[in-house]
Amino acid sequence: MSIDDNPAPGTQHPARWRVLSVLLVTIFMSLVGVSIVNVALPSIQEGLGASRSDIQWVLSGYALTFGIVLVAAGRAGDIFGRGPIFIAGVVIFTVSSVAAGLAPDPVSLNIARFVQGIGSGLLNPQAIGMIQHYFQGVERGKAFGYFGTVVGLSVAVGPLLGGLLIELGGPENGWRWTFLVNLPVGITAVVLALRWFPRPLRNRRTPDAARLRSKDFDPIGALLLGLAVLTVLLPFVETRGSAWVWALLPVSAMLVVLWMLWERRYKASGYSPMVDLAIFRTSSFTNGALLISLYFTGMTSIFVLVALYMQQGQGYSALAAGTVGLPSAILGAVAANWGGRVVLRYGRTLVIAGMLCALAGLALSILVIQLSAAGMASEWWLLASLGLVGVGQGAVVTPNQTLTLAEVPLQYAGSSGGIMQTGQRIGTSVGIAMITAVAFAVLGMSNWAAAITAGFVVIGLIILLALAVAFHDLHRRQRHNAAVV
Repeated sequence: MSIDDNPAPGTQHPARWRVLSVLLVTIFMSLVGVSIVNVALPSIQEGLGASRSDIQWVLSGYALTFGIVLVAAGRAGDIFGRGPIFIAGVVIFTVSSVAAGLAPDPVSLNIARFVQGIGSGLLNPQAIGMIQHYFQGVERGKAFGYFGTVVGLSVAVGPLLGGLLIELGGPENGWRWTFLVNLPVGITAVVLALRWFPRPLRNRRTPDAARLRSKDFDPIGALLLGLAVLTVLLPFVETRGSAWVWALLPVSAMLVVLWMLWERRYKASGYSPMVDLAIFRTSSFTNGALLISLYFTGMTSIFVLVALYMQQGQGYSALAAGTVGLPSAILGAVAANWGGRVVLRYGRTLVIAGMLCALAGLALSILVIQLSAAGMASEWWLLASLGLVGVGQGAVVTPNQTLTLAEVPLQYAGSSGGIMQTGQRIGTSVGIAMITAVAFAVLGMSNWAAAITAGFVVIGLIILLALAVAFHDLHRRQRHNAAVV
């Protein structure tokens, strides 16, 4: 039975929890698909005879197309309906997963990964936009809490599931099942979306976008921003390429300026631009987007360094190394759920506490690594210290999402969510390239303990910058509240 998208004034939509369940199943699939691939790379290299460059593009190709389409996909959902774009993204992601699983050679695999990134980029902003649209107040925080829980669990389940599938399928073909496992999940998500999404979500524009025109999609703005994201990401993901790729960074800056000028002109012409730049005058959005971009620049490199340390530095298998992050992921999922429920009570203070908790876990991890190098402790104490990082992670990401988007107009829910995710993707790519470069530079002069410590120190400095933004936003909110009183 279909349900219209017109609940009584002052009430929330009766189908909202069913909509959320479909979103969570799909987000879980897309994120597990990312973390599974990380442990499948050696199997892919053996099974397809892939070169190191081929293997790099298995990761980089997905990251590029995912980052490029995020904002445009979010805006398309705002205008043409989030449900149809979401379903299209799931279909593209699922079909390309099957193509990747059946790939006969590295080129076919990488083409499938490019398309898979497009599918993921289409569906992710719609999920955030639909949570914004269908949930209000405390329930919105709870919904984002469940969202954060799924993110945490997917990070924990991915490496273990990947290791298990590779064990069952064998070193040459086990990697194929890490992609094919998406097929039943994707089919289930599409069937449930067609059955449970309210009618306007499935086959016409959302009510918030009813007044918008097709020209408001702003294809030139989408192209300029996509090229800007491509030129800033490419130097950091193509780390084995020639030095000329770094010349793209000033090109990216020029493209950003052109995009901003175009968006102003487009709005002055009477249309609704892809991103209304006035949204950056909303301090809660600007501060929150900057904070989370800095945070991802640092924190997402932790487990990259830990995997290198455990496998190359200590000689453990990929599956054993993957278990180091399991307590962190589970505690992060629990903290995200709790943080989503209490974020409106504690506000930005909760995010600050989360970052302090993560910094404490980072400092303890450095201590564990140094004591292990001195033969005074086991490296497996990282299970505990990184668990503290996970708690901090859950208290930062989900509450920040709620606080950042709280004052954003619903007609820009998709594109603003896309902006946040684009900042996270850029931060992740820049951070991993920069921090691993520092670690390997130190490794050339010293040992693994010193290298990972140096990387962790850089991460800590970046998190301190994010913490400064959080305190600035807290003080702004306190001044605003005092003025209102």
